[in-house]
Amino acid sequence: IHLATENEQYLSELPEQAGCFKGTQIVEFIFLLSEKWHLDQSARYQAVELLERFMIKQVEEICKFSRENVKSHERGQGSSWSSLEDQIHDTFVLRLVSCIQLASKLSLHYNIVNSDMALKFLQSLKYSYTKEELLESELAVLKTLHFQINMSTPLAYVELLLEVLGHNGCLLPEKPLHQMCMQLLDFSYLTRDAIYNTLLKIAIENSTPSKLQVAKFLTVKEDFMLLAVGIISTSVFMLNPGQWNQVVEHLNCITGITSQSILEFSYAVLKHIVGSTTP
Repeated sequence: IHLATENEQYLSELPEQAGCFKGTQIVEFIFLLSEKWHLDQSARYQAVELLERFMIKQVEEICKFSRENVKSHERGQGSSWSSLEDQIHDTFVLRLVSCIQLASKLSLHYNIVNSDMALKFLQSLKYSYTKEELLESELAVLKTLHFQINMSTPLAYVELLLEVLGHNGCLLPEKPLHQMCMQLLDFSYLTRDAIYNTLLKIAIENSTPSKLQVAKFLTVKEDFMLLAVGIISTSVFMLNPGQWNQVVEHLNCITGITSQSILEFSYAVLKHIVGSTTP
């Protein structure tokens, strides 16, 4: 109930730019760096969500600052916005590393990315940051997010729903199913746009969605509960197709998400796994 409420609240306050910083290259960068530093999977998803929310707030603040300057007395100075844009660009990798550092500190496995590890990596990319600048970057992320960084990730939704399914009597192979869910969750993050574009076309029954339809679909793309349900459904279909209908019914009862929506999500994921349009 707590996770469902948190999810609904997030969707009700969703910024228009949600998802802009979850591109494949960014997610892949975070995943590979998390692997390099031997972080658990919860940390990698936490880092993606932290970076996304931080960047959106930072862009909003810079846009607000820029508008205020134009309204005051700096009208006509075109260099103001470009310098702010350069600032975002130049510090992006540093902020990404800071988000991974913060995510590692929230992990239950206590495998923290310390300043020496972060600086060594940044230096390998020819950046010359100091420890002080690294700490200031972490603090900038914390302040921008008002220190609210312990947000739930789709992984928490997946694992809790698996627990509930087991409690409800769905006798599924626990370890293989959990592993499959982790692989599919990674896959869904790395092919996010492709999966949701397919899902949108299925939903509207049209291959060319309008801008308004794309905008309205944003709440679907950011719905962690739908993502978790879809990942579990797809995993069960791949491992135990005979139990799939039963699991979908259970997931429908637990979350209120319709069986049709769950089926469509699984189809969209499977389509991009096998690279085929066969139903």
